Amino acid sequence: MSYPKRTAALASVAALAGSAVLMAAPAAVAEVVNVNYQCKTPIGDKSAVSPIDIKGVKSGGGYKLTMSWQKGVSSSPVDLGKGAMNPSATIKLGGADSGTMSVTGPANQATVPANTPIKISDLTGTYTPKKSGKVTFTAGVLTIKALGTTTTCTPTNSPGASLTLDVTAASDSSGGTQSDSNASDSGSALPQTGPEDSAIALGTFGGTVLLAGAAGALWLTRRNQAVRARR
Repeated sequence: MSYPKRTAALASVAALAGSAVLMAAPAAVAEVVNVNYQCKTPIGDKSAVSPIDIKGVKSGGGYKLTMSWQKGVSSSPVDLGKGAMNPSATIKLGGADSGTMSVTGPANQATVPANTPIKISDLTGTYTPKKSGKVTFTAGVLTIKALGTTTTCTPTNSPGASLTLDVTAASDSSGGTQSDSNASDSGSALPQTGPEDSAIALGTFGGTVLLAGAAGALWLTRRNQAVRARR
């Protein structure tokens, strides 16, 4: 092959490979989404907007999700000492799955000054797929417990999904095992054809031969006696 033709062929292969890469759907899509929180606090209603980021990493048969707040939400009229504030949140599932999952995290590692936005630490949780397909993860309700009080922050702007994952449920991947189990159950109702059955069959056959032999011997004995009587 001449050099120009070889170069053209290589260019065609590269173009096709590039097209294949572009056509392949990504397994995960993440996007930072602004969430408008309306918070019910012990001292009244407050609001705050924070960009939310959710990341997912494969872990065993599920995914470890990490939810991050890029800005603080709500505030406290008094200082919150180290370890005084415990956050948790829910993530709404959509697409191929539905419902919510919980994420939790450590208490505050430093004092939160009074009347300043409360910075939420990263919250984590494990998601185990119940259905296969593309599943979306959207910020849900944020709960802050501190000094015996509870603050609940609810998204009010119908935020979009911060993460989309293409998942496979464990039940789908174990379908073969179920089929094997059903096959075993069905097989148990069928007649056995093993050595034990063969022995039983042979024994029955032998018994039949034995009975036939005895009947024949009895018939011959009676016949001989009849012949002698005539003589």
